[in-house]
Amino acid sequence: MTSVVELENVTKTIKGRKIIDDLTFNVNAGEVFGFLGPNGAGKTTTIRMIVGLIGMTSGEIKICGRSVRKEYENAISHVGAIVENPEMYKFLSGYQNLKQAARANKGINKEKIDEVVKLVGLTERIHDKVRTYSLGMRQRLGIAQSLLHDPNILILDEPTNGLDPAGIREIRDYLRKLAEKKNLAIIVSSHLLSEMEMMCDRIAIIQKGRLINVQNVLSDEMESDKKTYFCDVDNRNKAIKVLSRNGIQAVKHDKGVQIFLETSEVPDTLRLLLEHDVLVFEIRPLKKSLEDKFLELTNNPEVAVNV
Repeated sequence: MTSVVELENVTKTIKGRKIIDDLTFNVNAGEVFGFLGPNGAGKTTTIRMIVGLIGMTSGEIKICGRSVRKEYENAISHVGAIVENPEMYKFLSGYQNLKQAARANKGINKEKIDEVVKLVGLTERIHDKVRTYSLGMRQRLGIAQSLLHDPNILILDEPTNGLDPAGIREIRDYLRKLAEKKNLAIIVSSHLLSEMEMMCDRIAIIQKGRLINVQNVLSDEMESDKKTYFCDVDNRNKAIKVLSRNGIQAVKHDKGVQIFLETSEVPDTLRLLLEHDVLVFEIRPLKKSLEDKFLELTNNPEVAVNV
C-alpha cells in the first residue's frame, strides 16, 4: 500500500502542557482511516496540525512525501479538508458556491464541477439555494468543494456531527465510495464508535493526546491465531471439565461456555463434547465490538503504543 500521510513523533505543547504526545501513524491511499477518541482527546488539534492551521512543537508530518513544516504549499496541495463545519454562502446555490471555490484554484472548469457534483449525489439539487439544503446535503456540498482540485487526501473532522440516522448513513456510503472510486486516503475523526466501525478500514484510538492503538476493523489484528467461540451446552460445568482435561481452554460465558480454538479444531471439539454426553445446541465465533476494544484499551493505563 502507498502511504500518503505520515506522522512521526508529533508533539504539541501549549503553555507547558502536552496537548499531543508523540503521535506516530500513517494513512494509505484508498482507505478510510478513523481517528477515534472522546471529546478533548486531541483529534481536532492533530487535524489542524496536519493541514497546517497550527504548528507542531516537534516531530514531522509528511503528505505525499512532502514535509508540512518545510514544504507547506506542495504538501497542502494534495489535501482537501473540512475542519469542523463546511462554510457556505447560504443565499447562493450549491453550484454557485462551487464556482466561487473553484476561483481559488487554477484549471477547474465546468466539467470538473459537474464531475464532483455527480460524485457526491447532488445533481438534482445543485442549483437550489444552500439555505434549502439539509445538514447532510451541506456536508456533501462541502465534500464536493474539497474534491475540486483532485486531492490525494480528504480530511473530515466529525463529518456526521448533528446528522440524523439517514444523513449519517448517507455520508458513510459516500465516503466508502470515494475511497474505492478515487483511491483517496480519507481521514475521519469522530467519537461515535458504531459509525466508525461501519465506515473505516483502520481506526486510531487516541486518548489525552496519546495514540493508544491502531485497530484493523476488517481483520482483527489484536487476536492470535486462536479465535473465541461461544458454545451453548446443556451442562456448562461438565463441558468445561471435559474440555480442560483435553487441553482446551474454556470458561463460563452467559448460558454457555467460551472456548478458545483454531478454526480447524472446531469439529473435533464438538465431537469430543458429544462423545462425553454434553449436548451442544449452538456454536458461533465471538468477536469483540469496537466498543469493547475501545473501553478495554482506554481503561487500561498500561496500554499506550505508537504503531
